[in-house]
Amino acid sequence: MQHAREDRPPDLVAALARARSPERPGPDTPAGGAVRAWPGPPVPFPKAGPADLDLRLLLRLSLAASDESGRLRPAPSAGALHPVDTELTVGAGCSLPPGRYGYDPLRHRVHRLDRQPPGTPPGVTAELSVTARRTVSHYGHRARPLLLLDTGHAAAALYLAARALGVSEPEVRMDGRAESPLTAVHIPPPDGRGPARPADSACVPDPSQGPPTPAELLARRSAPPPLPGAPSQDALRAVLATAARAGTGDLRWCAAVGPPRPGLVEPALDGATLRPCAAGDARPTLAAWAAGQAWIADAGAVLLAHGCPADADAPHIRRAHLRAGFAVHLAHLTARRHGLAARPVGSWQQADLGAALGAAPGRDWVVHALALGTRPADEENTT
Repeated sequence: MQHAREDRPPDLVAALARARSPERPGPDTPAGGAVRAWPGPPVPFPKAGPADLDLRLLLRLSLAASDESGRLRPAPSAGALHPVDTELTVGAGCSLPPGRYGYDPLRHRVHRLDRQPPGTPPGVTAELSVTARRTVSHYGHRARPLLLLDTGHAAAALYLAARALGVSEPEVRMDGRAESPLTAVHIPPPDGRGPARPADSACVPDPSQGPPTPAELLARRSAPPPLPGAPSQDALRAVLATAARAGTGDLRWCAAVGPPRPGLVEPALDGATLRPCAAGDARPTLAAWAAGQAWIADAGAVLLAHGCPADADAPHIRRAHLRAGFAVHLAHLTARRHGLAARPVGSWQQADLGAALGAAPGRDWVVHALALGTRPADEENTT
């Protein structure tokens, strides 16, 4: 019997079912190169003109590595493995000449690949795909949902960088229909020369308190555990509201909180308060489900994205996980603005939240999470 090619993605439905199982990954395997090997010599970014979209700064605020190891990137990644690759289609109104480019986040350079396709709109479109081997090297069969979550975080990083540069209408496409690219972010020039937003394109809301500043984006880091200290009701409501607005559609959102009233809470219909949706402390169970990360049991709160039933098809799986990563990224910024420490949690096994709460099994799984605590921001890990 002929074996399937190793680089062919497995069936996503089966891959997610296996990733959700208690099966443990095997030993680590070689991760390969830290970035995609783009052809041709690297090209530095030209200085941006007064009316141009500054691509050097856009990518510095979103995807660039801050040191040679590649660990310090503004977008979080499972295991700091950063599997997301970025191709840029550049139109008029940008600091780079029109064309197609591959981006190297370690050297903060681009490689010219080709001329711009006919009909390229003004601005830049960043197409995000993944080199699965980087994440598979450590997480094995658990890698597939993590690859999608990482891509959602990278798309959010680009979106926030565009908003920090004053772009009012970045367009994020996360419909889940394609395996590659998984998503695309179109960022028009700051003077509004980009195409009109499609009628069926959802407007992504900013995090709580409006667009970010460049300094906020460069300072965003995942806090190291433990994350003790319960967030205030106002802070938790703001974080939940940001996630719920950005992660609409296939996902629902709640938060696990501890004493004095342990349970799950969710945004009330008025959007201004929280309401209980289940009683009892869920954090110890979440710690067991999250690859046995015991510190989660003592976190101040845990924001949860849930949904994506066991019978979801591949586009639904991609869409839900991309949107979860995107929304958690925006929620992380809101958490920082409220003085909270936060850490995304992406690996979940047997995390059938619906069944645990007495509903039909297989319908409501934990997809992604953001652990929260009240540790001061200046104590956060910067690695």
